Amino acid sequence: MPARPLALALAVSFALLAAAGARGESALLLPLPDAFGPIEAGTFDTAGQRVGEARMSVVRRPDGRVELEAKSGIDGSARSAVSAVMEVTGDGKALRLVSQRSESFDTSGASLGVLAIDHGARIAHCGAPPGSSAPETSVELPVGDRVVNVPLNLLFQRLVTGETEEISFQVLLCRFGARLFDAHARLASPAAAGREGLVEVRYELDLGPLLSPMAAPFLPTLSFWFDRKEPGAWVAHRMPLFSQGPTVLVVRSGISPSRLEPDVAAGGL
Repeated sequence: MPARPLALALAVSFALLAAAGARGESALLLPLPDAFGPIEAGTFDTAGQRVGEARMSVVRRPDGRVELEAKSGIDGSARSAVSAVMEVTGDGKALRLVSQRSESFDTSGASLGVLAIDHGARIAHCGAPPGSSAPETSVELPVGDRVVNVPLNLLFQRLVTGETEEISFQVLLCRFGARLFDAHARLASPAAAGREGLVEVRYELDLGPLLSPMAAPFLPTLSFWFDRKEPGAWVAHRMPLFSQGPTVLVVRSGISPSRLEPDVAAGGL
């Protein structure tokens, strides 16, 4: 082979090898939280009745990274625990995801397995429930991934401030093996964006042209609520505790579920 084509072929080969072994990072930049520390909350059913405790915290770790943790659930029944580790960008103005973790427990308290996302290693993993014969599965993250399962309260802030009208991202689902799905978030009532009070952000999964129409009637409404006066202040969210599990409202202490939407009855705080 002539010298120039050989040199070119070697250069391409080394570039491909380097790319294959390169570590990755999330392409999404998240805003810094307005405040650090614990946030007390409660878990409510969709009728607004309190069914359990909930808690969120955002802390700066000794290594300089920021960690978000959240727990919610129904007393004596299903629950979930999630966490995310983020690093501060070089200019100190934003956060970039390093890892995410989620574990849900069914109504008997048994773990359904650990969902883990490592953005640096570009791998997302769905662990099997302890003692189960089900296989553990993994999926490779794309370069410059946009996968956000946990810190959605940070991701959605640009919608609340009016910086954008839609946010596109991906989520990892584990029910039928590790798979990434596109997702989109928008304000539930764009016309009410300038009014005082709470703003609702709704997001939905894109299951593809074949599955989406069939699955739509069975999918829960996924929402986050924020205070327009304090766009960074998470107020509440609504989602299932696990796939096909009970859908709950997790509401910040001091906020009545009746404020979230007209069809949510007031519950005890």
